[in-house]
Amino acid sequence: MRAEIIAVGSELLGSTRTDTNSLYLSDRLSALGIDLRIKSVVGDEHGDLALLFGQALERSDVIVLTGGLGPTDDDLTRDVVSQVMGLPMTVDPAIVAKIRARFERRGLTMPEVNRRQAQVPAGAIVLDNPNGTAPGLFISGSGAYAGRLVMLLPGPPRELQPMFDLVCSGPLRERAGRERTYRTSLFVTGKGESHVEQAIQPIYARWRDAVPPISTTILAAMGQIELHLTVRDDDEARALGALERARNELLAVIGADVYSVDGRAMEQVVGELLAARGYTIAAAESCTGGLLTSRLTDVPGSSSYVRAGIVAYAYEDKTSLLGVPRALIETHGAVSEPVAVAMAEGIRERTGADVAIGITGIAGPGGGTAAKPVGTVVIAVLVPGQPIYVRTYTFIGPRGMVKFQAAQAAMDRVRRLLAVSSTP
Repeated sequence: MRAEIIAVGSELLGSTRTDTNSLYLSDRLSALGIDLRIKSVVGDEHGDLALLFGQALERSDVIVLTGGLGPTDDDLTRDVVSQVMGLPMTVDPAIVAKIRARFERRGLTMPEVNRRQAQVPAGAIVLDNPNGTAPGLFISGSGAYAGRLVMLLPGPPRELQPMFDLVCSGPLRERAGRERTYRTSLFVTGKGESHVEQAIQPIYARWRDAVPPISTTILAAMGQIELHLTVRDDDEARALGALERARNELLAVIGADVYSVDGRAMEQVVGELLAARGYTIAAAESCTGGLLTSRLTDVPGSSSYVRAGIVAYAYEDKTSLLGVPRALIETHGAVSEPVAVAMAEGIRERTGADVAIGITGIAGPGGGTAAKPVGTVVIAVLVPGQPIYVRTYTFIGPRGMVKFQAAQAAMDRVRRLLAVSSTP
């Protein structure tokens, strides 16, 4: 079955609101094996919505419309669906009673305009909305639209999500058939998209002719590359087995660069490695401004392994707080490998942490030179039983991206070093 989502609302065409419902709906549709082909956003214009909905009826089996079910004149979704499908509407007294009771529980009188929300196209199933006044509607098409399933859902996520879940577990599941979509993902860092593609393309190219075929999507995100493998099959065991074999093939080639195969964030992966080894960690940060420590402490239970973080931005604070010799800064510059190592050593001496990190760099947009352009970041990592790691990186992008990539690279180096270190 082919699905299409139409998000209705002029506010979604501006810069202050985004259509987050489509992300939720696409995930739930995929779980049912329904192939989402098109997502679109349309404003509160009758003609535009009617044109788009009419096209959707021609090309898609399942059409989900979100928003436009309120009580005001610009809430047009019910009217447009009724008109395009040729379904006359009547006011459902039971819906009016529920809306009126909802207002009365708050000590208010229901405005007459709310009666618009009780309009139901002929043959539609009403979807109850315990979290708002706008009920949803489920329409199984007939005549020229036989086989089409149309859903009208309210825009607020807290109203839409439980309503759609009930549809998924009921009439939509019954119509979806046996085929389902199964996925697995690998998250890679430390390599660029083209390098990852070069390494794995000969592998995934073979999967297109496999039974079942496996599709591969490669996405470049900030500080990482995502590999998403997808199988559509009516045999769950066969699909999951195919995905496991495919994942293992990739891990055999790029396993060292894969930090997660189950969706865990880098900070969670690093935290679990630290906890497993009984290590503590501390960070001396300059250009990242505490971002690395902040991410580490986003993980519940991180107090068991995070000792401290010092943001030493100014030269004099690198000296007074971390013990970096002033002469070292004057000789090599604050953004240098000797200074990064001294920062890591300083935080380790002052906290007694097992693992220590030093980060110094130029996040931009100013401050760069020909020798050390914006994006130059030096990272030093000290791990028990391992040689001192220090490297100069060159990151691209605006200030926020440089900071994120620096924190990501520092944690990834900790991950790699912990993976080969022995328990104390």
